[in-house]
Amino acid sequence: MLITTLTACKKWVENNPHDSFVVTDLDYLKSESDYRTMAISVYSPLQWLNQEVVVGDIASDNSVAGGENASDVLALQQIDDFTLTPVNSTLEDLWRVAYEGINRANYLTQYKEKNKAGDIVNFNGKDALYGEITFLRAYYYFTLVKMWGDVPLFTERRLGLEDLKGMPRSPKGEVYAQIEKDLNAAIAALPAIQAQKGRVTKYAAQALLGKVYLYENKFSEAATVLEPVITSNAFSLVTDYASIYLATGENGPESVFEIQYTNGSPYYNWGGATRGQGNYAVQQNGIRGLNGSGAMPYAAGWSTNLPSQDLAAAYSAGDQRKAITAFDIEAYKTSHPELNITYQVAPFKNTGLYNGKYLPRKGETSGQVELNYLNNFRVLRYSEVLLMAAEAINRSGGSDIKAQEYINKVRARAFGDDLHKVNATGDALKQAIWNERRLELAMDGDRFFDLVRTGQAASKLQGFKTGKHELFPIPQEEINVSGITQNPGY
Repeated sequence: MLITTLTACKKWVENNPHDSFVVTDLDYLKSESDYRTMAISVYSPLQWLNQEVVVGDIASDNSVAGGENASDVLALQQIDDFTLTPVNSTLEDLWRVAYEGINRANYLTQYKEKNKAGDIVNFNGKDALYGEITFLRAYYYFTLVKMWGDVPLFTERRLGLEDLKGMPRSPKGEVYAQIEKDLNAAIAALPAIQAQKGRVTKYAAQALLGKVYLYENKFSEAATVLEPVITSNAFSLVTDYASIYLATGENGPESVFEIQYTNGSPYYNWGGATRGQGNYAVQQNGIRGLNGSGAMPYAAGWSTNLPSQDLAAAYSAGDQRKAITAFDIEAYKTSHPELNITYQVAPFKNTGLYNGKYLPRKGETSGQVELNYLNNFRVLRYSEVLLMAAEAINRSGGSDIKAQEYINKVRARAFGDDLHKVNATGDALKQAIWNERRLELAMDGDRFFDLVRTGQAASKLQGFKTGKHELFPIPQEEINVSGITQNPGY
């Protein structure tokens, strides 16, 4: 009788879920196709980090939150006004998305050599595919460390909710060391060119590593890793700056890495506004109540993320970047009377300016129109590589002549001539490079983080408190779940 009972128990414990047609992770990663399909899923959270770009400018002197009123998208208003608390839906979402990306990368890392069933699946290009995965994990950790400093660090496997309880924050130096390790592995494995546009390349990994080194004040290392991107002759500056941000300019000759958005599978879920294939931030940037006739190219939006007059004033006469970066709808209306343009003045924090780089355009959305704009985020451009290299050379004690050469290539494109060269050296050149980064990369999401890493935030940002606002508050919900510590001042 005892034997019969034990046998029955053993049979119950060893129940095969396939008997009930249940799919488990024992069924994953059985073929090359499985690996390649799952690798695409590691890219997906890049799209969901949508508001990181918005936050990077609203938290700075480049733009204001705008919107309907002081409570419209309250999370962005708090970021704009430095009235941040640990309860902020935008920051909480960015934290979770970054860790979702890390967990997806870790799952594939966990089963790189063997799948969960113990099978080895080898195929040509597997190492290169894992170069993409390590790049993406580095990107997600870079997002976390520049926003929150010390953060939980794990790389060996995918973690569940229970695993996170009691997990400490790792010092940011350790996080940066892992980012460097992942990017160096990616550089060694990735091809210089990918057959599919938008996939990570060796140059993208080198450019991101150079940027990471700048954040760590490792200037010699940054100069060394950025130089091959420049001398590769794989990239060039396009003549018309504004054309970079058109649909026809996506993944162009200046593109080092872009976050890809599409509208091929229309999305309708307002509860997951940033979770579809489309770029939600485009609708935010649009001009409220905009209408026009004839060949009117723009569609209406919500008047959020409005460029500041301070940003507009930073551009010199003749700089072609100003018109697209700080788009003046009233000037556009005056110069195009045939379009019969009408619009509603931004109700809150109106500056008269709009983010022309990512304005909603007719014919570039589908389904639930607000959720499905196809505009890619231009994350790393060749012009930024030139400016990063110029800064790295200057701050490492290298040749200021070479640094001048790189910044002046960017300025020559901006003005369409060679009459606006920077001839400064030393600290004056360093400041000129920092200023140029603002002009070139405005509304691309870098400004706040640049001000913090270069020590300029307190002098440039009203309400910024040194020792507090360099970092964002850890989301309270994460503290409740894991018990990790909060950042100072929150």
